[in-house]
Amino acid sequence: MGLGRVVVALAVTVMAGCASTGNFPAAPAAVASDDYSYIIGAGDNLNIQVWRNPELSMSVPVRPDGKIAAPLVDEMVVQGKTSVQVAREVEKQLGKYVRDPVVTVIVTSFVGPYSEQIRVVGEAAKPQFLPYKQKMTLLDVMIAVGGLTDFASGNSATILRTAEGNKQYSVRLKDLIKRGDVSANVEMRPGDILIIPQSLF
Repeated sequence: MGLGRVVVALAVTVMAGCASTGNFPAAPAAVASDDYSYIIGAGDNLNIQVWRNPELSMSVPVRPDGKIAAPLVDEMVVQGKTSVQVAREVEKQLGKYVRDPVVTVIVTSFVGPYSEQIRVVGEAAKPQFLPYKQKMTLLDVMIAVGGLTDFASGNSATILRTAEGNKQYSVRLKDLIKRGDVSANVEMRPGDILIIPQSLF
């Protein structure tokens, strides 16, 4: 009888230790406010406007290999670049055929490169990747993935921050979503991976 109680107490202690995120610091509420520029990725759609040359203006998808093809522009790599960088490169290529081309590139559908996407894995209602948006918060991410499952250990969740060499931070999803504690809301960074473990009991 006494041995049984000791075994149960030991099991509960081990489970509590496993569920704890004491090994990781709390995620900072705000991230460095550096100027963020959207990076183009495969699956994005680009609207290329050439001033005074409507026949050269068009909408093109970014192929899975990260390239686009447009009139007088063959096989240009655009993945990993900003829209301004792409516009300057298109101008350079069109300059061989058109005098002083002025090009504007507008991204009209957003996926972004994998390195910039927010990924949510584990016990989210709809685990998925999301395109990063400036000032995106943990609450925005949780709304997009439909919240937690019934089996989630929300306060044991962590953010793996690839922008800081895979540093891991603890976050309090249960407090944020179930209790409405906005002090648990934190800003996300491009490339963050939100890991939501399953509750052990």
